[in-house]
Amino acid sequence: MVAINENAEEVIAEVPVVEGEAVPTEGELAPAEPLKNSYTLFYFNVKALAEPLRYLFAYGALEYEDVRVTRDEWPALKPSMPMGQMPVLEVNGKRVHQSISMAEFLGKTVGLGGNDPWEDLQIESVVNTVNDFRLKIAVVTYEPDDQIKEKKLITLNKEVVPFYLEKLEQTVKDNEGYFALKRLTWADVYFAGILDYMNYMAKRDILDVYPSLKELVDKVNNLEPIKEWIAKRPQTEV
Repeated sequence: MVAINENAEEVIAEVPVVEGEAVPTEGELAPAEPLKNSYTLFYFNVKALAEPLRYLFAYGALEYEDVRVTRDEWPALKPSMPMGQMPVLEVNGKRVHQSISMAEFLGKTVGLGGNDPWEDLQIESVVNTVNDFRLKIAVVTYEPDDQIKEKKLITLNKEVVPFYLEKLEQTVKDNEGYFALKRLTWADVYFAGILDYMNYMAKRDILDVYPSLKELVDKVNNLEPIKEWIAKRPQTEV
C-alpha cells in the first residue's frame, strides 16, 4: 500500500508482507490487478469445430458465454461475423474467426503452449496435420454424388485414414504419450475435442486399432475440468 504525503512524495507504508507477494520499492507503485478478459463463443448447437475451444475454456476454468445459434437465427446473424461463418470468438468485444487460431490463442492463455517459437511450431504442426486429416474426411462425407462418394469412401478407409492415424500414433509414442514436447499441450486437447466430429463423419470409431491415440484421448477426457464439462454439456449428435 502506498501513502501520499502533502508534498506528493510517495512513502511506502509498513504493511505485513505476504509470502510470494512483490513488495513495491520507494517510488514504485504496487502492480495493478490483471485485467479479466470477457469471452463469447458463437457456434451452432453442436460439438464439431467449437468443441476443442470449449475443452480449452473448461481446462483453464475461463468464464465465457457459449452462444449456440439456431439455424433460424443464423441468416440474420451471419452478416455480423468477420467472414460470415462460425465458430467466432469474441474477446473484450472484438470478434475473430479461424478455429485453429482461436484454439492456439486459448491454449497459450491456459498455459498449454510452448516455451519458445520452436516448441510452438511442434505443437502447431501436429494440429495442422489433424486438421488436414479432418478435411480429407469431410470432403468424402459431404460429397453430394452418391456414386462418387462410394468410390471416395474406399480410398478414404483403405488409404487416407490408415496413413494419417499410423503417423499420429507414432508421434504419440515418440512423445511419451503426447503429441508434442512429451507433455500435455493444446494439441492434445484439440484432438480430443475434435474426435467426436471426425468419428461422426467417418461413421465409426477411427481409433479402434490405435491404442496410443485412444489412451491420449482418454487421458484428456479424464482431466477433471474437462470431465466435468463433458458431464454437463448439452447432448448433441454431432
